[in-house]
Amino acid sequence: MFPLSCMGSFKQWWSCEDTAVNERKVLSCVPFLPPLPTNSNVVDVLESAANLARAIKLHQTIDSHRQRRWELSRIKLSGEDRSINELYIEQVGEEVQNTLVMLHGYGAGLAFWYKNYEALSRPLGWRLYSLDLLGMGRSSRPPFQLQAKDEDGKIVEAENWFIDALEEWRKQRGIERFTLMAHSLGGYMAVAYALKYPGHLKKLILVSPAGMSEDPNTINERIHESAEKTSTMNDSTQHRDEETSASVKDASILLETDICEVKASPNTSEWHYPKWLAPLWDAKISPFTVLRWTGPFGPKIVSGWTSRRFSHLPTEEARALHDYSYSLFIQPSSGEHALACILTPRMFARRPLIRRIQDVGRQYFQRQTTGSGTLESSHCASLSTKMERENGYPIVFFYGEDDWMDKEGGFAAQQKVLGLKRQMLKFATPEEKHADEGDAKVIIVPKAGHIVYLDGWEYFNRKVTEEMEGVSQREKERP
Repeated sequence: MFPLSCMGSFKQWWSCEDTAVNERKVLSCVPFLPPLPTNSNVVDVLESAANLARAIKLHQTIDSHRQRRWELSRIKLSGEDRSINELYIEQVGEEVQNTLVMLHGYGAGLAFWYKNYEALSRPLGWRLYSLDLLGMGRSSRPPFQLQAKDEDGKIVEAENWFIDALEEWRKQRGIERFTLMAHSLGGYMAVAYALKYPGHLKKLILVSPAGMSEDPNTINERIHESAEKTSTMNDSTQHRDEETSASVKDASILLETDICEVKASPNTSEWHYPKWLAPLWDAKISPFTVLRWTGPFGPKIVSGWTSRRFSHLPTEEARALHDYSYSLFIQPSSGEHALACILTPRMFARRPLIRRIQDVGRQYFQRQTTGSGTLESSHCASLSTKMERENGYPIVFFYGEDDWMDKEGGFAAQQKVLGLKRQMLKFATPEEKHADEGDAKVIIVPKAGHIVYLDGWEYFNRKVTEEMEGVSQREKERP
């Protein structure tokens, strides 16, 4: 159950190996990146994680496809203790035409994508940025403090904590439009980002996104409330004719159909969490908080998860992921506390994405124009501002065949996106129909669980590459 010995656990806890070194161990498994320095005192020699990043900066190597350049950086943001850890990969000598930005899930880090970097950096004209979310991975970990008192306010503030940092990073990097791919909690934040900061995405790839479906318990409560209202209405109108009564019944059915639009998978909906979990959850005591309390037994406990989760990988890679995972999990608490604000103890979103996914790619935004084109800056008085509406863009949902995340939520989201498109284009002109790029589809990765990109990495890489090539082709056809 916990394969790491007590002695091994104590040694790992006592050595407390630097997170940057463990990140580098995992990244050294990427074919075109240089191997980890063999000096066992690498941390002492390089003095700090910052020096380690500089030591491997801009390494170039020839592989079977083309020369690529990569860089690990910390991007400083405004405010105190706010910075983003970033991995950047581009092809040497190729003009950059498209950008892929990758976001990890809850508690993870950018090195978890190590099986994907080689394949996804092959397409011509693409550059790749992989980021650690603020307060996670090796990004800075400022205190997670919210000012809002009501639940809705806390949700919005928690979302903004992450997506405002992403938008500031985008501006610093001077990226106008890009393809965004995000996993799990990162997927949830990617949707929130798309809605708050429209006009910047070419395609949105959601990999087993968290928070898509409605909680069945919430649905049942809403159905019960609706039934009570209908019953009261029927009691007060019992002397009306049958036609009116039938109309009320039909309206009730329509309402019930709407709120039952997304159903959780049976396994999820039947799960009942222990009563003691709710107060811990509300107190924002995360799984990593408990892990930190375990001290020298922490690595052994983590090995119970990593030994099962990475059992399909080569031994050396699985060990590197274990070390990396443990070093991330025991970092100072920060962004991890957002989970209780966004999800319930039953792991359903307090503000499900299914209620707003159809609006992704359909937002109004301000674009400032000059005589030579468009740009985003709001600091030049000579620029004219006009309101534009996004013409939609493709949204791709990836789920693992054995994913514990509710796949039905993805299919329901697909229908909502396509349904709104049909409604919007019903009376559109031929030009408007041609300009519309909205679309949605669901891809199931065989023999993969929740960490889709790692469990079924070969199939996943092929499909994502196809999506990237689709973006390239569409950009070439753009007038």
